[in-house]
Amino acid sequence: MEQRAFGRSGQRVSVVGLGTWQLGADWGEVREEDALAVLDAAVEAGVTFFDTADVYGDGRSEQLIGRFLKERPDAQVLVATKMGRRVDLDPALYTLDNFRAWTDRSRANLGVDRLDLVQLHCPPTAVYASDAVFDALDTLVEEGRIAAYGVSVETCDEALTAIARPGTASVQIILNPFRLKPLEAVLPAAAAAGVGIIARVPLASGLLSGKYTRDTVFAENDHRTYNRHGEAFDQGETFSGVDYATGVEAAAEFADLAPEGATAAQAALRWLIQQPGVSTVIPGARNPEQARANAAAADLAPLPESTLAAVRDLYDAKIRAQVHHRW
Repeated sequence: MEQRAFGRSGQRVSVVGLGTWQLGADWGEVREEDALAVLDAAVEAGVTFFDTADVYGDGRSEQLIGRFLKERPDAQVLVATKMGRRVDLDPALYTLDNFRAWTDRSRANLGVDRLDLVQLHCPPTAVYASDAVFDALDTLVEEGRIAAYGVSVETCDEALTAIARPGTASVQIILNPFRLKPLEAVLPAAAAAGVGIIARVPLASGLLSGKYTRDTVFAENDHRTYNRHGEAFDQGETFSGVDYATGVEAAAEFADLAPEGATAAQAALRWLIQQPGVSTVIPGARNPEQARANAAAADLAPLPESTLAAVRDLYDAKIRAQVHHRW
């Protein structure tokens, strides 16, 4: 699989990575053996980037990755984790002492001395303007606890503030055919600054797979049931903030744009891969088949300009009014 330079970190990552929120919690139950099988299938398909967080299953996702990497020492995987969502979202809690404690826990979960990449996990907006926060992150690098740091953001303004920080290696942001705003300023700014872009929620919580209908029922413990209106966390994390009925309708139209022999999900991932400035895309997977199918998107030919234009037209007609002004 194609490997791309990962911003200022000097590292390289596969253009299709693996998001592991599903393996921890909030997407229905995933058995441990199934989770390990997903990790194995992804690596065998050429994936070299795993994204996780200390809050996914309260550490379960990190622990599963740590177990997998111990059992597969040959796997050359860059593991990005996140911190800051296991406590109240209070800017006063983003201190060096807490960062040390949080990264110590993640290091233990993953079974490593140094974390490849730590991201602030969608912190309060005020955190991005704090010199003390970024000084503390620099200290973690100096102490050898982490190799690099980045941020996971909700809004384009937060992303631009983080990109301006000289130590920021990466920005993780929601980007998909239903969330085009980052293309306007964030991706160009990141490319100019040498900051890696991790595209998350690439399938709009599965909507862009084209598999769901208005009658689809998700598990009670699935965020696509309990967070449709932002009841538990930012609404933009669920279906990219798009109303479900609208999303289903738009996804059906997007599916018609998929090239022959490709699924709608693969077309969405291919669209992301060819956006200038994207380092890696992190779809999740609940089983090995999904992991392999996601990775195969990297082998598709680039989408033609006519398809790219059709995506923009679909966004403008069905999606823009709901999301563009919010994030």
